[in-house]
Amino acid sequence: MRNVSYNENVLDHFKNPRNMGEIENPDAEATVGNPSCGDVMKIMLKIKGEKIEDIKFQTMGCAAAIATSSMATELAKGKTLTEAKKITNADVAKALGQLPPIKIHCSNLAADALRSAIENYQKKG
Repeated sequence: MRNVSYNENVLDHFKNPRNMGEIENPDAEATVGNPSCGDVMKIMLKIKGEKIEDIKFQTMGCAAAIATSSMATELAKGKTLTEAKKITNADVAKALGQLPPIKIHCSNLAADALRSAIENYQKKG
């Protein structure tokens, strides 16, 4: 097992995740996983008008997966669907103050889950 060191911001989002939990009757949701590491992330959205009014996540994975889930929800909350859909894995990693290179795939999962939930909502139209 590798020894991975995280910055304070990543550790804070891991130890005190924002928006973790469940939304009853969400307007949209998506679950994505990474078969290579086993991380699984579920994102749920409450949408009012075209804005993300509430967002919650449930993640089973490493510290980086939980931290990126937390940060992705923070970045998306209150944004329009168009704005939130533009959030990238690089945005999530940058907002956390960088992730160790071996953990960058975790930020991909967070951005992918967010985008998938928005696309699921838009398909329901």
